[in-house]
Amino acid sequence: MAAAVFWRRAELLRCVQTSAQRSWLHSSAALHQQAPPLPPQSRFFPPSEGVMLPAGSYKDRVAFITGGGTGLGRAMTTTLSHLGAQCVIASRKLDVLQKTAEEISSQTGNKVHAVQCDVKDPQAVSRCVSEMETLTGLPDVIINNAAGNFICPSERLTVNGWKSITDIVLNGTAYITLELGKRLIQSQKGASFLAITTIYAESGSGFVAPSASAKAGVEALYKSLAAEWGRYGMRFNIIQPGPIKTKGAFSRLDPTGVFEKQMVGRVPVGRFGQPAEIANLAAYVSSDFATWMSGAVIRLDGGEYVSMAGEFNELRRVTPDQWTMMEAMIKSTKGS
Repeated sequence: MAAAVFWRRAELLRCVQTSAQRSWLHSSAALHQQAPPLPPQSRFFPPSEGVMLPAGSYKDRVAFITGGGTGLGRAMTTTLSHLGAQCVIASRKLDVLQKTAEEISSQTGNKVHAVQCDVKDPQAVSRCVSEMETLTGLPDVIINNAAGNFICPSERLTVNGWKSITDIVLNGTAYITLELGKRLIQSQKGASFLAITTIYAESGSGFVAPSASAKAGVEALYKSLAAEWGRYGMRFNIIQPGPIKTKGAFSRLDPTGVFEKQMVGRVPVGRFGQPAEIANLAAYVSSDFATWMSGAVIRLDGGEYVSMAGEFNELRRVTPDQWTMMEAMIKSTKGS
């Protein structure tokens, strides 16, 4: 009897899950044409995209941002520039950097410098830092944001595919951090370092193994240096963003658009994050308002991580009528 009840309960849950999957598959064909409607709870959590910190919080400060020409890097640069920072942005594509620098400078009235840098190449990193030092002096704030990623079954992953991601994310972050850190130590100047990683750096994730591995390595590096280099006046912190829809990320991680609705559905607040939300958090973590923060890993994901982690969280799909049926089945169970 107990086995039969257990089987019926399992079958009911399977049917609920299958029904949800069918609904998702039926609707996904049109997702690449238009963004799916947001879940109703999203109305309780509207994004606030204004600059959070007081004006002038970064006056007379220099901020260096890798991957600063687009996406989250551009958003963080814009916020820091609004707050008074003299920003230096770096990436491989100088034309993109220069356009971004000009646009942000015209918005904020503060100078943004563009310096070409391939973070995978330690010699290029050294040249970039020397150029920045000539332009602005050594920075007060360093944000390692340069990244690369793509989805791929691990059995199809090539050595070059693995290296293309780990060289940018892990090695690039290490080259930037070590080059700047050594020069800062020699100059007896403190600084705040911030790394932008991801929530699956902690859990791992299938189909993005190079990124997950590299981001986990970045977090280990920053936590290690937070312990070791605090004596030199340096802080190291990490932000783990959840899903934020930027062109660069989604074009490689959801190229057809079919997973967007599923992604939103597992975020308890019912929406993706906005670049400005990451930018405000990055500005706070890197500011003088957070000088007692070091070695911290801050998750900003609308609750996605805990939503995916809980073993029974998928029961939120069960309707009230199905709960009534299940409660009756559970109560009818005899013995152990």
